[in-house]
Amino acid sequence: MRKIQLANVSQLSDYDDIIDVRSPAEFAEDHIPGAISAPVLNNEERARIGTLYKQVSPFEAQRLGAALIARNIAVHLETLFHKRPREWKPLIYCWRGGQRSGAMAHIFAQIGWRVGQLQGGYKTYRRHVIETLENVPNNIRFRVVCGATGSGKSRLLQVLHSQGGQVLDLEQLAQHRGSLLGNIPLQPQPSQKLFETRLWHVLRSFDTRQPVFVEAESRKIGHLSIPSALLEKIRLSECFVIEADISARVRLLMEDYAHYLKDADLLSQALFPLKELHGQKTLEQWDKLAKRGEWPILVAELLNFHYDPAYQRSTGSNFPLLENAQTLHLSTLDEAELLYVAQQLLNAPNGSRNDTDYSFQA
Repeated sequence: MRKIQLANVSQLSDYDDIIDVRSPAEFAEDHIPGAISAPVLNNEERARIGTLYKQVSPFEAQRLGAALIARNIAVHLETLFHKRPREWKPLIYCWRGGQRSGAMAHIFAQIGWRVGQLQGGYKTYRRHVIETLENVPNNIRFRVVCGATGSGKSRLLQVLHSQGGQVLDLEQLAQHRGSLLGNIPLQPQPSQKLFETRLWHVLRSFDTRQPVFVEAESRKIGHLSIPSALLEKIRLSECFVIEADISARVRLLMEDYAHYLKDADLLSQALFPLKELHGQKTLEQWDKLAKRGEWPILVAELLNFHYDPAYQRSTGSNFPLLENAQTLHLSTLDEAELLYVAQQLLNAPNGSRNDTDYSFQA
């Protein structure tokens, strides 16, 4: 029998696989990036053991729990892990690094695998994530992409990333476009904990000697909150502004929000929260435009009367360096233009340039 190695969070990369033996519900809420879900108790079994522990006795709960855990580990050995080689090196964790991970680690060690057990389990990992999100942003030099709705900020980040730039795409991690209409079809947002795990995973990969491009965001992206230390550092960072023609912005938004163009009622429901701000009459007018399929007119009105004023209020008060920002004047927001902009930004000395505003012509 091999000895079980006790590991800490800094040693995650030392293992071939990371195995999460918590219940599927616990795993869905949050887990270490790349972890394999191999629950030793499913959701119903975990609830059953908890009830037995409280209402009958700890002994009865532990006896039943041992039987269920042994049975589930056997299934995993016959399915998930049946082809793992002799020198396989897995790291196992549960909630606190106790009985659930200990049971699987013991059996794996008996088999002869070089098994590790995460000290303190998920709780210790979660504390590490929180501490990292409080401290790491201070070491990163952000360059913040500002611009009104539809000006291509997210698309520019994607092109910057494709060209080798360091990018923190908050909306991608949150699975939301960051506005009232930002829900992405068939992509529910992650939990707050899983969102923070995704942030932790990306932030720790950055080379702090190079800038990181990020989009200006409000405190919340959908129902998720950006951690305070990260948000504060972004808001105090160097900015540049994208200015685009209204026609280009309308075209871009009609592409990104095409699902609303197929369902006018869905759009009307999504816009309903604006009733208090803009009044019933305005919402009725927007609803008529949607039902008639006059999308370019509707999108332009939403930009002029809602999104652009909201952008001016938000960025003006939250980004103190915005008044000194360089401005990038774009005309089409097509792939070639964004690629040109990205290359100019990445090739500028030290990831930046002088204070003079300038225009890009693709």
